[in-house]
Amino acid sequence: MATRKLLLWMENRKRSRTLSLAQQHITLAMSTVEELDAAVRFFSENKRVEMDDAIKRVFTQEDEIDVLRRQVLEELVKGELPPVYREDLKRLVSFLDEFADQVKDSARGLKVAGFPMFPREIMDQYLLISRNLVDGVRVLGDCIEALGVNPSEIRQRAEKVCHYEDAIDEGYLNTKILFLKYGGELEAATLVALRDLLDYMEQASDTCARTADHLRVLAASELP
Repeated sequence: MATRKLLLWMENRKRSRTLSLAQQHITLAMSTVEELDAAVRFFSENKRVEMDDAIKRVFTQEDEIDVLRRQVLEELVKGELPPVYREDLKRLVSFLDEFADQVKDSARGLKVAGFPMFPREIMDQYLLISRNLVDGVRVLGDCIEALGVNPSEIRQRAEKVCHYEDAIDEGYLNTKILFLKYGGELEAATLVALRDLLDYMEQASDTCARTADHLRVLAASELP
């Protein structure tokens, strides 16, 4: 069936310019969160130069992702791939492009926050959220690798992505509670910057989970 052709795209990417570009797009989109995690860690350690360098890499990668997205869409229009599953690939690329945008927004929020003084308990929540986001994206990458190989495994891995999303949602709530707990110690500008950063990271987690859901739908057509 046509869907199987899409699920086998990893095997055919060397013969297809469209799929080769899509693979580059996916790989780069997922790597942005690694740089964000590094930036959050440097932020927690008060290492400004290292944090700024990691943020610059996120910005550079996101620019490259935009270029690749446009190239993939242009190739899809040319019709190299059968039309019956172009839309599925387009949606996958769109999800990951949105994810990269949200990671960039998170990095921008981190830069805006600078190095304010606030309780370590709050910082620990950001570190935990960042790590869960990295782990969730890595499992998402496993989902993509399993396309056309083991559809039933995609369902299990997609569930694991949702597990990390749940952990991030819990961290999101805990951080909001800490904002209230330490409200008297936080400057208004600092609180706004931290809240924006928190929202961007939570949105990236949601997009990661939606991408996993999309992969689950693709894999479902391969299951008996």
